[in-house]
Amino acid sequence: MQSKRARLDRFVSGQTGINRRAVRALLAQQRILVDGAPATEINQVIDEFSHVVLDDRILQANVPRYLMMNKPAGVVSATKDERHKTVIDLLERADRHDLHIVGRLDFNSSGLLLLTNDGRWSRRLTTPENKIAKLYRVTLEKPITEDYVRAFSEGMYFSFEDITTRPAELNIISDYVAEVALMEGRYHQIKRMFGRFDNEVLTLHRMAIGNLSLESSLLPGQSRALTDREVADIGLTSESG
Repeated sequence: MQSKRARLDRFVSGQTGINRRAVRALLAQQRILVDGAPATEINQVIDEFSHVVLDDRILQANVPRYLMMNKPAGVVSATKDERHKTVIDLLERADRHDLHIVGRLDFNSSGLLLLTNDGRWSRRLTTPENKIAKLYRVTLEKPITEDYVRAFSEGMYFSFEDITTRPAELNIISDYVAEVALMEGRYHQIKRMFGRFDNEVLTLHRMAIGNLSLESSLLPGQSRALTDREVADIGLTSESG
């Protein structure tokens, strides 16, 4: 269907050409099944993953897909690109062109990338108000000091967008390596924040999104489907139980 959500009568009419008034009769005769149960209300909401059957005719049977990928550097976080290989090109799946990216990684960045065909799930993960942290490991050109920690925790003003970043957590691992946890993802945000100290980011690797960590066994370019538990739990925090 063209819209992600629609009333049942509009959906059935659009799929079959049956007059919307006639759909009432189909419901009364229990000829329409939604997710395996006879539909009873013409205004029942149908979304992109509702399984809808009229008699023996399947009107919709989309299945949600959720994948994690270990994105290598030098690959574009895009569905298509005329010059470079994309993360979609790395997938050996018939349904790969139905997927979209949940929070991109820059061309030279690597690590955990999520792909799905579920728009509501991806919006939930990328909305800053939901406070789902993304964890990155960063290698810098120059040594890192405690001044960085304070500056990141206070947020930084970006004049181009006229915004102040949300507080970010920076943990110094060694003189040239740090881990950064963000609740948002502004354009080149981490590189720009370190740029305030004139310190170039040499490598940027995303290690985790929410409760989901990148598996060490997943080699660069490889991907796997998420489990139902991972899909449900990725955005849970200690505050949400």
